[in-house]
Amino acid sequence: MANVVAIVGRSNVGKSTFFNRLIEARKAIMDGSVHTTRDRHYGYAQWGDKSFTVIDTGGYMCGTDHTFEHGIREQIELALGQANVVLFMVDCIEGLTDTDKEFATILRKINKPVFVVANKAENVLAAMVAPSFYALGFGTPFPIAAINGSGTGDLLDALLPYLKESVPVDATADKLPRLTILGRPNVGKSSFLNVLLDENRSMVSPVSGTTRDAIDTEYNRYNKRFILTDTAGIRKKSRVKDAIEFYSVLRAVKAMQDADICVIMIDAQHGIEAQDISIIALAHRYKKGMVLVVNKWDLIDKEATTADAYRKHLLRKLAPLDYLPILFVSTIKKQRVYQTLEKALAVYQNKIKKIPTSELNKVILPVIERNHPPAVKGKYIQIKYCTQVSGSAPTFAFFCNHPAYIQPNYKSYLVNQLRAHFNFEGVPVQVVFKKK
Repeated sequence: MANVVAIVGRSNVGKSTFFNRLIEARKAIMDGSVHTTRDRHYGYAQWGDKSFTVIDTGGYMCGTDHTFEHGIREQIELALGQANVVLFMVDCIEGLTDTDKEFATILRKINKPVFVVANKAENVLAAMVAPSFYALGFGTPFPIAAINGSGTGDLLDALLPYLKESVPVDATADKLPRLTILGRPNVGKSSFLNVLLDENRSMVSPVSGTTRDAIDTEYNRYNKRFILTDTAGIRKKSRVKDAIEFYSVLRAVKAMQDADICVIMIDAQHGIEAQDISIIALAHRYKKGMVLVVNKWDLIDKEATTADAYRKHLLRKLAPLDYLPILFVSTIKKQRVYQTLEKALAVYQNKIKKIPTSELNKVILPVIERNHPPAVKGKYIQIKYCTQVSGSAPTFAFFCNHPAYIQPNYKSYLVNQLRAHFNFEGVPVQVVFKKK
């Protein structure tokens, strides 16, 4: 990342609103309550002939008893370490505060360009407060209104000399496989992400609902390159009480819709619950590849047959969605975490696999010959040939004389035969019947 701009400041000064305006998308959750943002959030922006990466951060705090104070400060420090330029956002409505002054002391130590952004200057009276921020010692404050974009152009014009020439955008980045980590709250999704990246990319806490935004990270190691997304925990609708969690769940579901492969995580101690099955069923409906990860396996008392018995129990509960690979991992012990990654990428290959028509018919037509579809209403059904057609999941068209009379159980039989002969582990397989 050649050009990186970090937006920092205390809580509720409008950092996420400004972040969304710069990237021209509602990616970060905006809410009037304090400490809505907790993890670093990345996006891409362009101004003039230069593009840059923008980092949204949580609100700085110090000396409080807030549960996430240490974690948020750590995320801010990581963002400052990556940034070339810092946008220090303050609030024209509240004016200069002791927290602003304290944070300014920290920013003076990093030896990087710092711009003071005086937000919420929606009217003349508010804008008149902006000069008071000269006291922070970073030069002329820029009064803006992130909510409507007023003053943003002047700020970005001043930013341009500090940005390097833009490198051509990597056209392959949009085509990278997307692996999304999903599950109920507090099953270890963020810990799993951090182990894979070998850094504190997402904040980890025993408090349920720590992660709020869907966090995208590009993974590029060991000749593997893909987008890895951490999401907020998805609870039952009846248990979602506040607006922030509601929007967190919406972003998690949107991340599922955008994913190629869903790594669905459950807690080994609690086992698979109704909400886990609902998440898996939703991913199946969206035609996503899936890997089921049983986390916290180190906390289970085990014998030689424990894993096999647990797997059989899960497959019974998931039937008929029993095509998922199941891995038993421990993020704390770092057991089988990278094996999960290998399996997820193998499932991705299964999802994009194309079977040549000649090979498909060579295998499937004898299978059909041994077990013909049953006659219905005196109609004898003959399947002539089959071919794979384009679709969001592996989809096969079977051409026959009476497609309307194919029974659901025979459709399931064909799906099982396709799985048995061509290895579609982890992905939904669709069959359609057309008139020949």
